[in-house]
Amino acid sequence: MTKQEKNEVIEVLKGKFSQYNNFYITDTESLSVAQIGKLRNHCFNKQVEMKVAKNTLIKKALESLDAEKYSGVFDSLHQVTALMFSENPKEPAMIISTFRKENNNEKPLLKAAFINGDIFVGNDQLKALTQIKTKNELIGEVIGLLQSPIQRVLGALQNKDAAKEAVAEVFAKPIVEVVEVAPVAEAPAVETPVVKEATPEEPAAEEPQA
Repeated sequence: MTKQEKNEVIEVLKGKFSQYNNFYITDTESLSVAQIGKLRNHCFNKQVEMKVAKNTLIKKALESLDAEKYSGVFDSLHQVTALMFSENPKEPAMIISTFRKENNNEKPLLKAAFINGDIFVGNDQLKALTQIKTKNELIGEVIGLLQSPIQRVLGALQNKDAAKEAVAEVFAKPIVEVVEVAPVAEAPAVETPVVKEATPEEPAAEEPQA
């Protein structure tokens, strides 16, 4: 491979790494040409791009983009490497798992996966990656939770005895009437009149008799 050809491969890889937030690094060594072709078909049917490239060129492409960001996958670039690029973070993991079962094989091995900035290293991470919740799956779960009360009501309506209970549980809310009590104005203080005791009049002084 000439220097120009290597540079062209690096540019193609840079474009893919920039385009996708998720990619898998797999080991396809020991797979036959027919098996590689079958694996490619699996990827194509699931909108996953598969590319085989030399480890040195993969590393140069990643380093030219952001060496620090991708440093966690560099140790996984050894032996034969096939890259899987996907918008769906778990689709490559599902493809690998299904392909193994169909072929009674342990290959391809998962060497590393870069998922939205997080790095998973080692083949033992495959099962966990097949269980990742995608954005659409999370949205579906939220919608399901929002719809579940309505579904319960519809189901309960088929049973007359349970209908009232379900409707009451979903829609009825206790109503608390708040009565505002006006403050009681204080009555003006009434001044108690002071009653003075009457003083008995003193008898008039008698004039002295002549």
